[in-house]
Amino acid sequence: MLAQQRQAAILDLVRRHGGVRVSQLVRQFGVSDMTIRRDLEALADRGLVDKVHGGATIAGPGSTEEPGFDAKSVRQRNEKAAIAERAAKLIEPHTAVALSAGTTTAALAAHLVDVPGLTIVTNSIPVADTLYHAGRPDQTVVLTGGIRTPSDALAGPVAEAAIGSLNVDVLFLGVHGMSPRTGFTTPNLMEAGTNRLLVAAARRLVVLADHTKWEMVGIATITPLDEADILITDVGLAAEARVQLAERVGELIVVDPND
Repeated sequence: MLAQQRQAAILDLVRRHGGVRVSQLVRQFGVSDMTIRRDLEALADRGLVDKVHGGATIAGPGSTEEPGFDAKSVRQRNEKAAIAERAAKLIEPHTAVALSAGTTTAALAAHLVDVPGLTIVTNSIPVADTLYHAGRPDQTVVLTGGIRTPSDALAGPVAEAAIGSLNVDVLFLGVHGMSPRTGFTTPNLMEAGTNRLLVAAARRLVVLADHTKWEMVGIATITPLDEADILITDVGLAAEARVQLAERVGELIVVDPND
């Protein structure tokens, strides 16, 4: 196989799985470690992948780049749906829950309409819209107010004032990225402050993050990995990433969208 052909095949693997390991590629292509590293270097020089220790990941956006809600909602739809379905099983009737903004938490909102007696606190316009349209008289929906961000979150001083006086049983937090070095992150500085207050208001923290969020880094850290009581992700997450997360979060739950 020519170098150009091998690099195209490597790029396809990175795009399908979110990341690859040098050792995996050495076995798969039957070439030396040095050859694979040169291939990854060539792909990184073209801006097609990001080199990380021991491998490469999908070339990520800048730490402040924030896609809009609609753009994010079409990505990893099956994975997000499976994560949301699993998260819904953690919700008990007649409890107070909080949902941050995000496309995975928006998917979770559709399941909340089946749980009686909930009080739901959210700074997400799509989450509130789903719950308001359901119109359950036994549910209370608290929308924080605030300044609207590209991800259809409400953030800033008004949102923070609303959240600061509340206490909830569990927070379901959507994130832009996660890594051992930076923790759970967001590309939006205002959302970071609002999300930190949501974390502080919750007795238990459940993070919802599909496999593409691994080693993605936003400009602002929300909270370290070890603050998560539960992290729900999908089978696309590499084995080494699972090991690192399992060592840090309280419980790692991995779902299969095909089940």
